[in-house]
Amino acid sequence: MGTAAPRVLILSASYGSGHNAAAHALAAALQALGAETRIVDHFRDLVHPAFDRLSRRLYGAILRRAPALWGFGYWVGDRLTPSSGLVFGMGSLGTPRLRALLERERPDLVVSTHPTPAGALSVLRRRGVTRLPHALVYSDFAVHSQWIPPLVDLHCVPAESIRADLMARGIAADRVLATGLPVRAEFDQPVDPGSARRALGLDLERPIVLAMAGAFGWTGELPAATRVLRDLPVPLQAVIVAGHDDALRARLRESVRGSGRRVRVLGYTEEMRKLMAAADLLVTKAGGVSLAEAIACDLPVVCFGSLPGHERRNERFIVAASAALSARSAEELGVVVTRSLTEPGLLDDLAKRMREIRRPGAARAVAEALLERLAGAPAARS
Repeated sequence: MGTAAPRVLILSASYGSGHNAAAHALAAALQALGAETRIVDHFRDLVHPAFDRLSRRLYGAILRRAPALWGFGYWVGDRLTPSSGLVFGMGSLGTPRLRALLERERPDLVVSTHPTPAGALSVLRRRGVTRLPHALVYSDFAVHSQWIPPLVDLHCVPAESIRADLMARGIAADRVLATGLPVRAEFDQPVDPGSARRALGLDLERPIVLAMAGAFGWTGELPAATRVLRDLPVPLQAVIVAGHDDALRARLRESVRGSGRRVRVLGYTEEMRKLMAAADLLVTKAGGVSLAEAIACDLPVVCFGSLPGHERRNERFIVAASAALSARSAEELGVVVTRSLTEPGLLDDLAKRMREIRRPGAARAVAEALLERLAGAPAARS
Protein backbone atom coordinates (compact mmCIF):
# COMPACT_ATOMS: atom_id res chain seq x y z
CA MET A 1 0.00 0.00 0.00
CA GLY A 2 3.02 2.34 0.30
CA THR A 3 2.21 5.55 2.08
CA ALA A 4 -1.42 5.66 0.98
CA ALA A 5 -4.03 5.64 3.73
CA PRO A 6 -5.50 2.15 4.20
CA ARG A 7 -9.05 1.89 2.88
CA VAL A 8 -11.43 -0.02 5.13
CA LEU A 9 -14.91 -1.12 4.08
CA ILE A 10 -17.26 -1.69 7.03
CA LEU A 11 -20.37 -3.82 6.41
CA SER A 12 -23.25 -3.42 8.85
CA ALA A 13 -27.05 -3.80 9.08
CA SER A 14 -29.91 -1.83 10.63
CA TYR A 15 -31.49 -4.58 12.73
CA GLY A 16 -31.68 -2.79 16.05
CA SER A 17 -29.08 -0.10 16.62
CA GLY A 18 -26.12 -2.09 17.95
CA HIS A 19 -24.50 -3.19 14.68
CA ASN A 20 -24.49 0.33 13.27
CA ALA A 21 -23.35 1.83 16.57
CA ALA A 22 -20.36 -0.52 16.63
CA ALA A 23 -19.65 0.26 12.96
CA HIS A 24 -19.63 4.02 13.52
CA ALA A 25 -17.49 3.75 16.66
CA LEU A 26 -15.00 1.62 14.76
CA ALA A 27 -14.99 3.96 11.76
CA ALA A 28 -14.17 6.93 13.99
CA ALA A 29 -11.30 5.02 15.61
CA LEU A 30 -9.92 3.94 12.23
CA GLN A 31 -10.11 7.49 10.90
CA ALA A 32 -8.23 8.73 13.97
CA LEU A 33 -5.44 6.33 12.99
CA GLY A 34 -5.33 7.69 9.45
CA ALA A 35 -7.49 5.16 7.63
CA GLU A 36 -10.21 5.94 5.10
CA THR A 37 -13.51 4.25 5.89
CA ARG A 38 -16.87 3.64 4.30
CA ILE A 39 -19.86 2.09 6.08
CA VAL A 40 -22.30 0.14 3.91
CA ASP A 41 -25.66 -1.21 5.08
CA HIS A 42 -25.62 -4.72 3.64
CA PHE A 43 -29.36 -5.28 3.35
CA ARG A 44 -30.30 -1.78 2.19
CA ASP A 45 -27.40 -1.12 -0.16
CA LEU A 46 -26.36 -4.58 -1.36
CA VAL A 47 -29.49 -6.75 -1.19
CA HIS A 48 -32.39 -4.34 -1.93
CA PRO A 49 -34.00 -1.37 -0.15
CA ALA A 50 -37.42 -3.04 -0.29
CA PHE A 51 -36.04 -6.24 1.23
CA ASP A 52 -34.40 -4.17 3.95
CA ARG A 53 -37.63 -2.33 4.80
CA LEU A 54 -39.81 -5.43 4.81
CA SER A 55 -37.37 -7.60 6.74
CA ARG A 56 -36.85 -4.92 9.40
CA ARG A 57 -40.61 -4.52 9.78
CA LEU A 58 -40.96 -8.27 10.17
CA TYR A 59 -38.08 -8.33 12.65
CA GLY A 60 -39.67 -5.56 14.71
CA ALA A 61 -43.10 -7.21 14.61
CA ILE A 62 -41.71 -10.53 15.82
CA LEU A 63 -39.80 -8.86 18.65
CA ARG A 64 -42.91 -6.96 19.76
CA ARG A 65 -45.57 -9.62 19.31
CA ALA A 66 -43.85 -13.00 19.38
CA PRO A 67 -40.46 -12.68 21.07
CA ALA A 68 -40.49 -16.39 21.93
CA LEU A 69 -40.55 -17.13 18.18
CA TRP A 70 -37.42 -15.03 17.76
CA GLY A 71 -35.78 -16.88 20.63
CA PHE A 72 -36.65 -20.23 19.04
CA GLY A 73 -35.25 -19.13 15.70
CA TYR A 74 -32.07 -17.98 17.41
CA TRP A 75 -31.76 -21.36 19.13
CA VAL A 76 -32.29 -23.25 15.87
CA GLY A 77 -29.85 -21.02 14.02
CA ASP A 78 -27.13 -21.77 16.54
CA ARG A 79 -27.40 -25.44 15.61
CA LEU A 80 -26.95 -24.92 11.87
CA THR A 81 -23.52 -25.47 10.38
CA PRO A 82 -21.91 -23.07 7.90
CA SER A 83 -22.38 -25.73 5.20
CA SER A 84 -26.17 -25.94 5.64
CA GLY A 85 -28.34 -24.82 2.74
CA LEU A 86 -30.11 -22.14 4.80
CA VAL A 87 -26.86 -20.60 5.99
CA PHE A 88 -25.39 -20.69 2.48
CA GLY A 89 -28.57 -19.10 1.09
CA MET A 90 -28.47 -16.28 3.63
CA GLY A 91 -24.78 -15.79 2.97
CA SER A 92 -25.43 -15.49 -0.75
CA LEU A 93 -27.74 -12.51 -0.23
CA GLY A 94 -26.19 -9.42 -1.74
CA THR A 95 -23.12 -11.14 -3.18
CA PRO A 96 -23.47 -9.72 -6.74
CA ARG A 97 -23.57 -6.12 -5.50
CA LEU A 98 -20.91 -6.82 -2.88
CA ARG A 99 -18.62 -8.11 -5.62
CA ALA A 100 -19.25 -4.98 -7.68
CA LEU A 101 -18.64 -2.79 -4.63
CA LEU A 102 -15.31 -4.47 -3.92
CA GLU A 103 -14.22 -4.03 -7.54
CA ARG A 104 -15.25 -0.37 -7.51
CA GLU A 105 -13.97 0.67 -4.06
CA ARG A 106 -10.87 -1.56 -3.94
CA PRO A 107 -10.57 -1.56 -0.12
CA ASP A 108 -7.53 -2.94 1.65
CA LEU A 109 -9.64 -4.87 4.12
CA VAL A 110 -13.28 -5.53 4.99
CA VAL A 111 -14.83 -5.51 8.45
CA SER A 112 -18.30 -6.83 9.28
CA THR A 113 -20.33 -5.92 12.37
CA HIS A 114 -23.19 -8.23 11.36
CA PRO A 115 -22.96 -11.94 10.49
CA THR A 116 -24.87 -11.85 7.18
CA PRO A 117 -22.42 -9.62 5.28
CA ALA A 118 -19.61 -11.65 6.83
CA GLY A 119 -21.22 -14.74 5.33
CA ALA A 120 -21.56 -13.00 1.96
CA LEU A 121 -17.86 -12.16 1.85
CA SER A 122 -17.06 -15.73 2.84
CA VAL A 123 -19.12 -16.96 -0.13
CA LEU A 124 -17.16 -14.71 -2.49
CA ARG A 125 -13.87 -15.90 -1.04
CA ARG A 126 -14.88 -19.55 -1.41
CA ARG A 127 -15.66 -18.83 -5.06
CA GLY A 128 -12.22 -17.28 -5.54
CA VAL A 129 -13.68 -13.86 -6.34
CA THR A 130 -11.65 -12.02 -3.68
CA ARG A 131 -8.79 -12.60 -1.30
CA LEU A 132 -9.31 -9.46 0.76
CA PRO A 133 -8.50 -9.76 4.48
CA HIS A 134 -11.72 -9.91 6.47
CA ALA A 135 -12.49 -9.29 10.15
CA LEU A 136 -15.67 -9.81 12.14
CA VAL A 137 -16.36 -7.46 15.06
CA TYR A 138 -18.88 -8.80 17.57
CA SER A 139 -21.68 -6.59 18.90
CA ASP A 140 -22.95 -9.04 21.53
CA PHE A 141 -21.45 -10.74 24.58
CA ALA A 142 -22.29 -14.16 23.18
CA VAL A 143 -21.17 -16.65 20.53
CA HIS A 144 -23.60 -17.93 17.90
CA SER A 145 -22.82 -20.26 15.00
CA GLN A 146 -23.94 -17.64 12.48
CA TRP A 147 -21.13 -15.40 13.76
CA ILE A 148 -18.61 -18.06 12.70
CA PRO A 149 -18.62 -18.08 8.89
CA PRO A 150 -15.58 -19.66 7.23
CA LEU A 151 -12.66 -17.66 5.89
CA VAL A 152 -12.64 -14.93 8.52
CA ASP A 153 -9.12 -13.77 9.30
CA LEU A 154 -9.79 -12.12 12.66
CA HIS A 155 -12.63 -12.28 15.19
CA CYS A 156 -12.66 -9.27 17.55
CA VAL A 157 -14.73 -10.24 20.59
CA PRO A 158 -15.84 -8.44 23.77
CA ALA A 159 -14.28 -10.66 26.44
CA GLU A 160 -11.85 -13.50 27.14
CA SER A 161 -14.74 -15.87 27.89
CA ILE A 162 -16.13 -15.25 24.39
CA ARG A 163 -12.68 -15.89 22.94
CA ALA A 164 -12.51 -19.20 24.82
CA ASP A 165 -15.95 -20.17 23.51
CA LEU A 166 -14.91 -19.48 19.91
CA MET A 167 -11.74 -21.51 20.34
CA ALA A 168 -13.82 -24.37 21.76
CA ARG A 169 -15.86 -24.21 18.55
CA GLY A 170 -12.74 -24.71 16.47
CA ILE A 171 -11.50 -21.20 15.69
CA ALA A 172 -7.69 -20.96 15.86
CA ALA A 173 -6.38 -18.96 18.81
CA ASP A 174 -4.40 -16.58 16.59
CA ARG A 175 -7.62 -15.57 14.81
CA VAL A 176 -9.49 -14.47 17.94
CA LEU A 177 -8.69 -11.30 19.84
CA ALA A 178 -10.47 -10.11 22.99
CA THR A 179 -10.62 -6.37 22.33
CA GLY A 180 -13.84 -5.30 23.99
CA LEU A 181 -16.97 -4.16 22.18
CA PRO A 182 -16.50 -0.86 20.28
CA VAL A 183 -18.38 2.14 21.70
CA ARG A 184 -18.11 5.82 20.87
CA ALA A 185 -14.96 7.48 22.22
CA GLU A 186 -16.99 9.79 24.46
CA PHE A 187 -17.94 6.81 26.63
CA ASP A 188 -14.27 6.30 27.49
CA GLN A 189 -13.96 9.89 28.73
CA PRO A 190 -14.69 10.71 32.40
CA VAL A 191 -17.69 12.95 33.06
CA ASP A 192 -18.41 14.47 36.47
CA PRO A 193 -21.83 13.21 37.68
CA GLY A 194 -22.73 16.50 39.36
CA SER A 195 -21.86 18.51 36.28
CA ALA A 196 -23.89 16.12 34.12
CA ARG A 197 -26.90 16.45 36.41
CA ARG A 198 -26.73 20.21 36.35
CA ALA A 199 -26.36 20.30 32.57
CA LEU A 200 -29.40 18.03 32.18
CA GLY A 201 -31.49 19.80 34.82
CA LEU A 202 -31.71 16.71 37.03
CA ASP A 203 -32.08 16.47 40.79
CA LEU A 204 -28.77 16.81 42.63
CA GLU A 205 -29.89 14.97 45.77
CA ARG A 206 -32.08 12.03 44.82
CA PRO A 207 -30.80 8.86 43.10
CA ILE A 208 -31.23 8.98 39.32
CA VAL A 209 -32.56 5.84 37.61
CA LEU A 210 -32.17 5.77 33.82
CA ALA A 211 -34.43 3.40 31.85
CA MET A 212 -34.29 2.77 28.12
CA ALA A 213 -35.45 0.34 25.47
CA GLY A 214 -32.87 0.87 22.75
CA ALA A 215 -32.99 3.30 19.85
CA PHE A 216 -36.12 1.78 18.31
CA GLY A 217 -38.12 0.96 21.42
CA TRP A 218 -38.72 -2.65 20.36
CA THR A 219 -39.89 -3.94 23.72
CA GLY A 220 -43.15 -4.13 25.60
CA GLU A 221 -41.43 -3.76 28.96
CA LEU A 222 -40.47 -0.08 29.01
CA PRO A 223 -44.03 1.01 29.92
CA ALA A 224 -43.99 -1.48 32.80
CA ALA A 225 -40.60 -0.19 33.98
CA THR A 226 -41.91 3.37 33.79
CA ARG A 227 -44.91 2.52 35.97
CA VAL A 228 -42.68 0.80 38.51
CA LEU A 229 -40.33 3.78 38.76
CA ARG A 230 -43.28 6.18 38.93
CA ASP A 231 -44.94 4.33 41.81
CA LEU A 232 -42.00 2.93 43.78
CA PRO A 233 -42.14 4.24 47.39
CA VAL A 234 -38.48 5.27 47.50
CA PRO A 235 -36.95 8.67 46.68
CA LEU A 236 -35.66 8.77 43.11
CA GLN A 237 -35.82 10.64 39.84
CA ALA A 238 -36.36 8.53 36.73
CA VAL A 239 -35.33 9.40 33.19
CA ILE A 240 -37.02 7.27 30.52
CA VAL A 241 -35.53 7.15 27.01
CA ALA A 242 -38.01 5.92 24.39
CA GLY A 243 -35.66 6.16 21.40
CA HIS A 244 -37.08 6.82 17.94
CA ASP A 245 -40.51 5.38 18.81
CA ASP A 246 -42.62 8.56 18.93
CA ALA A 247 -45.83 6.68 19.74
CA LEU A 248 -44.15 4.97 22.69
CA ARG A 249 -42.81 8.28 23.93
CA ALA A 250 -46.30 9.82 23.80
CA ARG A 251 -47.79 6.86 25.69
CA LEU A 252 -45.13 7.06 28.36
CA ARG A 253 -45.56 10.78 28.82
CA GLU A 254 -49.29 10.29 29.26
CA SER A 255 -48.68 7.55 31.83
CA VAL A 256 -46.53 9.81 34.02
CA ARG A 257 -48.70 12.91 33.79
CA GLY A 258 -49.06 14.32 37.27
CA SER A 259 -45.81 12.80 38.56
CA GLY A 260 -44.08 16.17 38.51
CA ARG A 261 -40.30 16.03 38.34
CA ARG A 262 -40.13 12.42 39.49
CA VAL A 263 -40.25 11.00 35.94
CA ARG A 264 -38.93 12.61 32.76
CA VAL A 265 -39.61 10.97 29.37
CA LEU A 266 -37.28 11.61 26.43
CA GLY A 267 -37.24 10.45 22.82
CA TYR A 268 -34.04 9.75 20.96
CA THR A 269 -31.16 11.71 22.47
CA GLU A 270 -27.49 12.31 21.76
CA GLU A 271 -26.89 12.95 25.47
CA MET A 272 -26.49 9.32 26.53
CA ARG A 273 -22.97 9.84 27.87
CA LYS A 274 -24.17 12.63 30.17
CA LEU A 275 -27.25 10.66 31.16
CA MET A 276 -25.14 7.64 32.10
CA ALA A 277 -22.75 9.85 34.06
CA ALA A 278 -25.68 11.42 35.93
CA ALA A 279 -27.42 8.11 36.69
CA ASP A 280 -26.93 5.82 39.67
CA LEU A 281 -28.67 2.86 38.04
CA LEU A 282 -29.66 1.79 34.52
CA VAL A 283 -32.73 -0.33 33.74
CA THR A 284 -32.48 -1.74 30.21
CA LYS A 285 -32.90 -4.76 28.05
CA ALA A 286 -29.55 -6.40 27.44
CA GLY A 287 -28.49 -5.12 24.05
CA GLY A 288 -24.79 -5.64 23.51
CA VAL A 289 -23.84 -2.01 22.84
CA SER A 290 -26.10 -0.71 25.63
CA LEU A 291 -24.32 -2.98 28.09
CA ALA A 292 -20.91 -2.04 26.70
CA GLU A 293 -21.69 1.66 27.14
CA ALA A 294 -22.85 1.06 30.72
CA ILE A 295 -19.70 -0.94 31.46
CA ALA A 296 -17.55 1.87 30.04
CA CYS A 297 -19.34 4.31 32.38
CA ASP A 298 -19.22 2.07 35.49
CA LEU A 299 -23.02 2.35 35.59
CA PRO A 300 -24.73 -0.51 37.48
CA VAL A 301 -27.42 -2.26 35.44
CA VAL A 302 -30.69 -4.04 36.06
CA CYS A 303 -31.52 -6.13 32.98
CA PHE A 304 -35.27 -6.08 32.35
CA GLY A 305 -37.26 -7.03 29.27
CA SER A 306 -34.33 -8.73 27.53
CA LEU A 307 -35.43 -10.54 24.39
CA PRO A 308 -35.02 -14.30 24.08
CA GLY A 309 -31.92 -15.13 22.10
CA HIS A 310 -28.95 -12.79 21.90
CA GLU A 311 -30.13 -10.42 24.63
CA ARG A 312 -30.75 -13.21 27.12
CA ARG A 313 -27.24 -14.46 26.43
CA ASN A 314 -25.86 -10.96 26.94
CA GLU A 315 -27.77 -10.81 30.21
CA ARG A 316 -26.35 -14.14 31.36
CA PHE A 317 -22.84 -12.91 30.61
CA ILE A 318 -23.04 -9.72 32.66
CA VAL A 319 -25.03 -11.24 35.53
CA ALA A 320 -22.57 -14.15 35.73
CA ALA A 321 -19.80 -11.56 36.03
CA SER A 322 -21.67 -10.11 39.06
CA ALA A 323 -21.73 -6.78 37.22
CA ALA A 324 -25.52 -6.55 36.88
CA LEU A 325 -28.81 -7.70 38.35
CA SER A 326 -31.88 -8.95 36.50
CA ALA A 327 -35.64 -8.91 36.87
CA ARG A 328 -38.19 -11.02 35.02
CA SER A 329 -41.38 -9.20 36.08
CA ALA A 330 -42.51 -5.72 37.03
CA GLU A 331 -42.91 -6.85 40.63
CA GLU A 332 -39.38 -8.23 40.71
CA LEU A 333 -38.08 -5.06 39.09
CA GLY A 334 -39.53 -3.00 41.92
CA VAL A 335 -37.83 -5.24 44.47
CA VAL A 336 -34.48 -5.15 42.67
CA VAL A 337 -34.48 -1.37 42.17
CA THR A 338 -35.45 -0.80 45.80
CA ARG A 339 -32.69 -3.12 46.96
CA SER A 340 -30.17 -1.43 44.66
CA LEU A 341 -30.96 2.03 46.00
CA THR A 342 -31.21 1.12 49.68
CA GLU A 343 -28.72 -1.70 50.35
CA PRO A 344 -25.42 -0.13 51.45
CA GLY A 345 -22.54 -0.88 49.13
CA LEU A 346 -24.51 -2.79 46.48
CA LEU A 347 -24.13 -0.23 43.69
CA ASP A 348 -20.44 0.17 44.52
CA ASP A 349 -19.95 -3.60 44.32
CA LEU A 350 -21.65 -3.76 40.91
CA ALA A 351 -19.53 -0.88 39.62
CA LYS A 352 -16.38 -2.59 40.89
CA ARG A 353 -17.26 -5.78 39.00
CA MET A 354 -17.90 -3.70 35.88
CA ARG A 355 -14.42 -2.25 36.11
CA GLU A 356 -13.04 -5.79 36.17
CA ILE A 357 -14.61 -6.64 32.79
CA ARG A 358 -14.27 -3.19 31.24
CA ARG A 359 -11.91 -2.77 28.29
CA PRO A 360 -11.26 0.96 27.88
CA GLY A 361 -10.61 2.15 24.35
CA ALA A 362 -12.12 -0.95 22.72
CA ALA A 363 -12.83 0.80 19.42
CA ARG A 364 -9.22 1.95 19.14
CA ALA A 365 -7.97 -1.51 20.15
CA VAL A 366 -10.01 -3.08 17.34
CA ALA A 367 -8.83 -0.45 14.86
CA GLU A 368 -5.18 -0.96 15.79
CA ALA A 369 -5.53 -4.74 15.50
CA LEU A 370 -7.11 -4.43 12.07
CA LEU A 371 -4.44 -2.13 10.71
CA GLU A 372 -1.50 -3.94 12.31
CA ARG A 373 -2.60 -7.50 11.61
CA LEU A 374 -4.69 -7.36 8.46
CA ALA A 375 -4.06 -4.26 6.33
CA GLY A 376 -1.92 -5.48 3.46
CA ALA A 377 -1.70 -9.01 4.88
CA PRO A 378 -2.60 -12.15 2.91
CA ALA A 379 -6.05 -13.54 3.58
CA ALA A 380 -6.79 -16.75 5.42
CA ARG A 381 -6.90 -19.91 3.34
CA SER A 382 -9.31 -21.86 5.54
